[in-house]
Amino acid sequence: MSSSPKIAIVTGASRGAGRGIARALGSHGCTVYVTGRSQNDGDAEMPGTIHATAQEVTDAGGKGIAIRCDHADDDQVKAMIDQVIAEQGRIDILVNNACAISNALTTPGQFWEKPIHVGDMINVGVRSGFVASWYAAPHMVRQDRGLIVFTSSPGSMHYCYGPAYGAHKAGLDKMAFDMGVDFADAGATVAAVSIWMGALATERLLAMMEAMPDQLGHLEGKLESPDYTGHVSWALLNDPDMMRFNGKTIIGAEVGRDYGITDMAGQFPPSVRTGTGAVPPEYAPYKIK
Repeated sequence: MSSSPKIAIVTGASRGAGRGIARALGSHGCTVYVTGRSQNDGDAEMPGTIHATAQEVTDAGGKGIAIRCDHADDDQVKAMIDQVIAEQGRIDILVNNACAISNALTTPGQFWEKPIHVGDMINVGVRSGFVASWYAAPHMVRQDRGLIVFTSSPGSMHYCYGPAYGAHKAGLDKMAFDMGVDFADAGATVAAVSIWMGALATERLLAMMEAMPDQLGHLEGKLESPDYTGHVSWALLNDPDMMRFNGKTIIGAEVGRDYGITDMAGQFPPSVRTGTGAVPPEYAPYKIK
């Protein structure tokens, strides 16, 4: 692979997992395009902006570039991909992390007792990941090297916050599998991978743990840093045998341990397999095309 800086796009990177992933990729010298809607504090329910994340990428040793992009708008996604190609000529890593998460998702009640906009995460989550990949894939296939990552969780295989969250995560896992089939059929060295993250030490979860110690206190000392998936993604891209992961749903903590990637306090994060009993899906090889 070329020694020039790798070009990454991390969607939904104003805060949370996207912010950490972008920062981690920056620490490996990547040029990272940070996308999202939040340009100013107060633009969303939680703090964080694309500009602050881009600066953190640069401070970590990479080059952060913020692009304001509403991932519910296909034209804006196209314009974002076009800008990256015009400025860099390639895309090495696309991390599909954008998701319309509302605080209402975690409030008590059944799904019909919560605001209907909770379901927006199926659109700005599953479909937005498809659209960003649709625009990025031709460039990756042409350069014959690339990695598309979906940020997922074991909530695809057990109940978690209701049907909108579950459909979102299950959709990402299956989409990675199907995209992987198409990349393999094209003979391209491009991998689509869905990564199950653990309970992340994000602004949102830390606030929830403080507000609900009885329900969430068991997570104390068991959190995974938001940066960890970024380090795992970097290792995947640089693995000579990257294609063994194509189309797979993987547990980030387990693959990261295999690569020797430690997390906070120099420890390996716990696998989400422990406690949940969930295992990544295994799809049938039967194909209709």
